[in-house]
Amino acid sequence: MDAGTLLMRLKSHYAFSQAEASSLVRLSQTGVFVQTAAGDQLADAAAQSEYLFLLLSGNAQLQDDDQELTLRLQPENLVGYGTCSNTHGAAWAITALTTSSWIRWPAREVDALCHNSPALDFYLSHRTLDSTGSLATTAQQGWLSSPLHTLLRQEVPITIPHDASIQEAALRMEAQRVSSILVMHEASLFGIVTDKDLRNRVVATGLDIHQPVSQIATQHPKTLQGLDSGFDALMLMAEHHIHHIPLMDGGIPIGVLSAGDLYANRQASAELLVKNIQAQSSVEGLQAVVAGVGQLQQHLVGQSASGLSIGKMVTSITDALTRRLLELAHARFGPAPVPYVWVAAGSQARSEQNTKTDQDNCLLLDDSYSVEEHGSYFKELATWVCDGLHACGYVHCPGGIMAMTPHWCQPLHQWRAYFERWIYTPEPLALMWACVFFDIRAIYGDHSLLQSLRSTVLDSTRKNSLFLSHMVGNALKHQPPLGLFGQLVLSRSNDFPRTIDLKHSGTVPIIDLARVYALAGGVHAVNTDERLSLASQGLEISPDKSRDLRDALEMITSLRVHHQARLLAAGQAPNNHLSLHELSHLERSFLKEAFHVVKGLQNVLEQRYGGHG
Repeated sequence: MDAGTLLMRLKSHYAFSQAEASSLVRLSQTGVFVQTAAGDQLADAAAQSEYLFLLLSGNAQLQDDDQELTLRLQPENLVGYGTCSNTHGAAWAITALTTSSWIRWPAREVDALCHNSPALDFYLSHRTLDSTGSLATTAQQGWLSSPLHTLLRQEVPITIPHDASIQEAALRMEAQRVSSILVMHEASLFGIVTDKDLRNRVVATGLDIHQPVSQIATQHPKTLQGLDSGFDALMLMAEHHIHHIPLMDGGIPIGVLSAGDLYANRQASAELLVKNIQAQSSVEGLQAVVAGVGQLQQHLVGQSASGLSIGKMVTSITDALTRRLLELAHARFGPAPVPYVWVAAGSQARSEQNTKTDQDNCLLLDDSYSVEEHGSYFKELATWVCDGLHACGYVHCPGGIMAMTPHWCQPLHQWRAYFERWIYTPEPLALMWACVFFDIRAIYGDHSLLQSLRSTVLDSTRKNSLFLSHMVGNALKHQPPLGLFGQLVLSRSNDFPRTIDLKHSGTVPIIDLARVYALAGGVHAVNTDERLSLASQGLEISPDKSRDLRDALEMITSLRVHHQARLLAAGQAPNNHLSLHELSHLERSFLKEAFHVVKGLQNVLEQRYGGHG
């Protein structure tokens, strides 16, 4: 492979694409091409501490010295120096399974690359390659839950008017020593210009530097709020392949968060897992990548991530997998004949998944949809995607709540009819569907279709006391496990005797409460914690009670994910049934207090709405 071809390959690689262009040019010139036949050993344990290897084509495996554990490698995987920790990497040998081609770099080149490209350093210096290609950091990641404004390096935003010249923008960036500048139109954000824009849109094209900077700005950039979390920024950068995000306080810019800012606070392994999902071209490849979701959860628990942030990270993997399957489906079946949006329901919609679970999804189609003209296309697409999710461990929903089920693959007007029937005829089955489909979130496609539906639904539920009364009655069916005198009551089931079900007796009652608050207050949020926060801004729940309920949710969720992580580490299937011997006396007291908070707020809603059930 010549240097030019290798350079193009590196520019599109999930990790090397983070490096500066000059560094990639050097890598393309110093890399050594290696070819191996099936069965050949590329590198023993010692060589892995001296060289970094990139698998270009073919398949290979990492195998420990005792040949008891084997990890599969696919094209684009990196292995060797900088990718494996001392505790794991020293025990592996790399063997080709098929005729394979590789590029090899010595350790000194890798060190120089990371020194010059700090955004790449976190791929190679702080993580361990596992069977999914994901990288696990050993650093604590409390910053993932930190508000983004606390991660900014600049105290004030660096801005320039939209009619200023390109040269003025470049001079200001140089003077402030920043890699980006916000372009303003009066008091509003017009766009953003980065140093990459100056290289690609000005220098490379010979554009007159006296032209207005608005000509090279990226207009309507992706933004986040200053109170959003580090995790939100991490996932936005990974999903949209961007390195700078303007942060806002409402509609006012407060700064720009860069990939370098995130690097300074350490990255999460979920980010590379998402990138690896985006690089796959087959269901088999996706299966290999998402096999590490359970290990990711264990890593995050060990890194003291909050229970709620773990839920968001694990859900981000499901989201990325779903989007990639839809992209592959379009490559297989062609573009959609009418606009549509793929919608997640349940825990995925709320961004509260902890481990792989059954899938809940549906399709919302534009009203131009005709079953005679378009039905077969969407049936094939939905079936292929749902089967792909099933193959990757997100099994078919036992209740058939999937886009491949014709009843849940419908145009907008039919979905409006569904919700109207559930809201105005709230019999038991309707309430069950309401609980499922009031928690929905757009994953892929025309998001405006779901926005339109959600607005119609919330207009119908807000202040609809009869419907809300039935929803409260339905919610009260899930009670926290407290006895007559406030003591913890343990399960008597044969499968999990003397345990507490942290899902159905713990988080579900809180989810149900938050759903009622959202429907009563017209809150668009789907995530339970966000619903509780926003509901406190209205009259549905007081700020103090909202904080108590959010604290209870975090505590129960954290106990649940820690319990599941312990089971995974022991090689057992995760479940939600916690034995009290896993808790200290103090933790038991806190758990009981959390259940009392939930029970008290259930009583308040029952008194307010009557609780028909």
